[in-house]
Amino acid sequence: MNKKFVLLICGLLPIFSQAQKKNNATQRPNIVFILTDDFTAQAWGVYGGILKDFVKNPNIEKLASQGAVLNNTFCTNSICTPSRATILTGQYSNKNQVYTLEDALDPDKENIAKDLHNAGYQTAVFGKWHLKKRPSGFDDFKVLPGHGVYHNPTYLSKDNWNDKEEAGTPYEGYVDDITTTMSLDWLKSRNPDKPFFLMCHYKATHEPFDFAERFKDYYKDVEFPYPPTFLDSGAITTGRSFEGQPLEELGRRYEQASVGPFWTSYPELPFSTKGMDPLEARKKIYQKFLKDYLRCVAGIDDNLGKIMRYLTAANLDENTVVILASDQGYFLGEHNFMDKRLMYEESLRMPFVISYPKEIKAGSRLDDMILNIDFAALFADYAGIEKPAYIQGESFRNNLKGNTSKAWRSAMYYRYWQHAPIRPAHLGVRDERYKLIYFYGQPLEMTGSDSKTTVPAWEFYDLQQDPMETHNAILDKKYVKEIARLKKKLAKLKAEAGDDDATRPAFQQVLKQENLIVK
Repeated sequence: MNKKFVLLICGLLPIFSQAQKKNNATQRPNIVFILTDDFTAQAWGVYGGILKDFVKNPNIEKLASQGAVLNNTFCTNSICTPSRATILTGQYSNKNQVYTLEDALDPDKENIAKDLHNAGYQTAVFGKWHLKKRPSGFDDFKVLPGHGVYHNPTYLSKDNWNDKEEAGTPYEGYVDDITTTMSLDWLKSRNPDKPFFLMCHYKATHEPFDFAERFKDYYKDVEFPYPPTFLDSGAITTGRSFEGQPLEELGRRYEQASVGPFWTSYPELPFSTKGMDPLEARKKIYQKFLKDYLRCVAGIDDNLGKIMRYLTAANLDENTVVILASDQGYFLGEHNFMDKRLMYEESLRMPFVISYPKEIKAGSRLDDMILNIDFAALFADYAGIEKPAYIQGESFRNNLKGNTSKAWRSAMYYRYWQHAPIRPAHLGVRDERYKLIYFYGQPLEMTGSDSKTTVPAWEFYDLQQDPMETHNAILDKKYVKEIARLKKKLAKLKAEAGDDDATRPAFQQVLKQENLIVK
């Protein structure tokens, strides 16, 4: 062979290699994960419900029409900090050790951002972090200290991070507008030859449900319909074992913030129900709550549109996975409740819409049971890396393509750890028809828990016959076999999650008495 020809080929090999690497990088999809806070499915429009004809979410509808709406996505611990830790680690709370709002995610712990970064992805997170320790695995971050505030917020970055989450850089404007601008600026300045993983985390729709000025007239003259369970009165009428957090508590907060210093400020105060009968007062609280909440939603939709338009203009939309989700659900007056935490459907469900034109059929819906432990596995799958051993969930990429495995789960395990008498600590199982919950009512030394215990109680719901969960059928004789079956399933799923309560021998005895330990 001609010596000059051999030298020429040898000289070109590095160029071919670099070109191939660049081609592989561009073929791997980018991932944009937009996470909202307490943005419940009832307010999305694409999930139907009594508010579907009122909400104004054209960009959410557009994203859904371009991809898939997931009908049965659930969180494994319905509270902000633990759910966010689970999304990053793919682990149940007992595994990542972020049990309650007061816990922190150890920066040294494995997470999917680190794995994607090591696989050549550019990584960034902007907005609400709420995991208390410095974000790890990200090339860039600007995050809110704690919950942050809605107007003129401060952000912590690589340059000024501190674990006390003090100080920070101040910005003028509405928080989610600022987070969106940060995300877009980062996208515009990224290396175009490498794929990216962007986490854009909005503060909305978390209490105090404040909104951007441009949405103040939204729903001004609207009277929203009331949920069918609006007149529930706790355990008296439903067989529920605790009172929960009623709308009247939100009204009390409105009124307290109207007259003096409070932990937060609400929009459009003062507010008062003085002189009203109880039902009239409850309705007034609900109407204010819904108007404020849905004005927050309008901001989410508006900012989603900005990101979608940029991706299209930059010719990135075809090769980018775009996800809009919430860290958990929320009660909008159902059962006369506010807040989340509980294993009832409104709180348990995580709305989730995803678009990836190369693989996901436009306008599709997925009914498979997906959990937040699965998100990290999905990200790894899209990035072309083997699922890390620490992840407890499974990728649902094939499910989204219509190829669900016969072995895919048909039941899920749930545990809420942060005990309080009004919402006791509990664990449970949900399958495709039934739900069984055990309110064990003990703090178990969990941070932020109330030391006052509550009487243990069981609840059982037939979601086919009672989708609104108004009748606790735990004592109904016709369900004896199903309840026994679900108890065994609960014990099995608990064990599979590695949730053995090994350091709590007294509680293990309680579980043993309730047949919740696998024999």
